Parts: sequence; structure tokens; C-alpha cells
Amino acid sequence: MMKTAFASLIGFAVSAALLAANSPAEQGKDVFAKRCSGCHDLDRDKEGPRLRGVFGRTAGKVATFSYSDGLKAAAFTWDKALLDKWLTNPDSVVKDTDMAFHLENASEREQVIAWLRSLSQK
Repeated sequence: MMKTAFASLIGFAVSAALLAANSPAEQGKDVFAKRCSGCHDLDRDKEGPRLRGVFGRTAGKVATFSYSDGLKAAAFTWDKALLDKWLTNPDSVVKDTDMAFHLENASEREQVIAWLRSLSQK
């Protein structure tokens, strides 16, 4: 009986670890590395601004980054809906932005947004 309970507990722990590894946020980390890291980093500005803490942050307000005029004047906070719209088509959120990249795959957008959100909650 004790061996069965222990085996069940180990199986549950392994299953939970595998599910966490396949969560949208974990998948988003990989998508970010492949599709976004050429221009963005989490903790330093590159061609684009640093993105750690972007979820819940007012747009265009990283003091060390030189934003387009449209983003400098933005008066909104990044949330799931706005990040999804931005990653689909940045110009639909802010006209004449400097970001030309589009992440067309809805699943990849969801994953990247989940990962950025998880980083913003720490």
C-alpha cells in the first residue's frame, strides 16, 4: 500500500512538472528566444526596449529607450488584449511605430504574452 501511494505521488509530481514545462508561458519563452530576441531582451534595451515587466506597464515609458513619437504619447497600459493586437499589427495600436515585426501565429502570440505576463508578476 505504501509503495503504491509513493509511486502515485511520484507519478503526480512528474506529471505536474511535465505540464508546467509545456505551459503556454514556458512555450512562450522558447518562441520569444526564436522570434523576438533579435530586437528585444528582458533586462536591457536593444533595437527594442527591455521587456521584463512590460505586462501592466504604461506604453512608451522605459526611460532608457528612445521610442517613436506615437509610443511616447501613448496613454495606455499593456495588457493581454493590447499585446495581442500589437504583436498582430503594431500600427493598429500606434500609428507610425518603429516596430515592423508581426507575429502572425495566434498560438505563438498567446504563448509569448503568457510568458511576459509571468515575468511581470515576479
